[in-house]
Amino acid sequence: MKRVNTLDAAWLAVESDDTPMHVGTLQIFSLPENAPETFLRDTVARMKSDCEVAPPWSQKLAYTGALGRLVAPYWITDRHIDLDYHVRHSALPKPGGERELGVLVSRLHSHPLDFSRPLWECHIIEGLENNRFGLYTKMHHSMIDGISGVRLMQRVLSKSPDDTNMRVPWAVRPERGRRQTSDRTATLNWAFNEALEALKIQVDSTPKLIGALGRLVHAARHSDDRLTPPFVGPSSLLNGRVTGQRRFATQQYDLERLKTLAKQADASLNDIVLYLCGTAMRRFLLEQAVLPDQPLTAGIPVNIRPADDEGTGTAISFMIASLGTNEADPGDRLAAIKASTASAKAHLQSLPRAVLNQYTMLLMSPYILQLMTGLGGRMRPAFNITISNVPGPEQPLYYEGAKLEAMYPVSLIAHGGALNITCLSYAGSLNFGFTGCRDTLPSMQKLAVYTGEALEELEQSINPATPGKRASRRKPATKRTRKSSAGVSK
Repeated sequence: MKRVNTLDAAWLAVESDDTPMHVGTLQIFSLPENAPETFLRDTVARMKSDCEVAPPWSQKLAYTGALGRLVAPYWITDRHIDLDYHVRHSALPKPGGERELGVLVSRLHSHPLDFSRPLWECHIIEGLENNRFGLYTKMHHSMIDGISGVRLMQRVLSKSPDDTNMRVPWAVRPERGRRQTSDRTATLNWAFNEALEALKIQVDSTPKLIGALGRLVHAARHSDDRLTPPFVGPSSLLNGRVTGQRRFATQQYDLERLKTLAKQADASLNDIVLYLCGTAMRRFLLEQAVLPDQPLTAGIPVNIRPADDEGTGTAISFMIASLGTNEADPGDRLAAIKASTASAKAHLQSLPRAVLNQYTMLLMSPYILQLMTGLGGRMRPAFNITISNVPGPEQPLYYEGAKLEAMYPVSLIAHGGALNITCLSYAGSLNFGFTGCRDTLPSMQKLAVYTGEALEELEQSINPATPGKRASRRKPATKRTRKSSAGVSK
């Protein structure tokens, strides 16, 4: 039995029919050359065969009392996991293009997880054009965050196309982090020392936390302060109540192209990502005549997990930055973003790592309370949109000889935030996953297209003498040329 930590329990507390709190990944593979017709059927059968299911895949929730999910949830091991339930085999209707895939993933991501079972599902999707198939996996955010999810799935894959009889994802146990301890050292003396250390950290951190919160209050009161605090973004189309159905769209870019542009603009890669998203949102809202006069703000998760920590669960902090959507000029918009992110990073880096969890909870608690009390989407938003950038594998990977062509994050949304944009790098590409509320954003696929046009516009503004580049997705090596339009659900 293992207690759910405070931050992970918050994701359980805000779970509802309209706001399921699971995250997912869509992986697209090309079939191995000379693969038999039964390749996927055999793969699914092997995945469902008897095997040891490792944590966190084997864990399910248990509660104490009627308010257990809100007060004291804990994890127990499910000894009788039904893999026929958790592992599904689907097929796309012809022609099996990006649109059909987007429709299916949107539908699968809209379904809540079964809380009487371990909180995950895996869907193998066949029939994708150009001899490809998809693997869509979703897990509850209380079990995993973006960084740990990528690392866990990466350990399943191989760098060699010749490896076969590989382990299934749910047979892989996360490696211990450097701060975890074995049962032999978990003595009473160890526990006493840990308690003293925690108390010391709490006492030492209080002045720093008060100072950090005071800095946010000062920024809220002074409009010329570059630091963007929560609850200063305008109410917008994105910030009302959401319903349970989701839309999903994708976009893919050459990573080196974005890094080159960042260097030329004296910006970070994250600044360029925020620029593309902010510019796409500005155009999207302008077309509907609902662009606020004030700039939209982005909530940006920041990984605080040590580099050698392979554990699961949530290990993130948060910063908020302006998207410069009130700036008509591309250069002015990028400058506003750069100034805002620089101030946000400096503010976060001024805090010791030991107090970042407390700071994150204090920063996010008003937003979480909005969701828990039913006020989310009815009050001023903490920020307008969530934008994440998760580092992924740098080398091409394979599963049973099938080459992984792309990985797309499929994220969560909540009341007050109808859109989430998460980026994941892989083997020289940056893959954008757009997750939105179906009813709030009926034409969400335009955002994916507009990011490409925003990239081309920025390149032209920085290098006006350079011929325009096509801003479509980076095409993987396949036997046929893929269409350049974004993969969307309409």
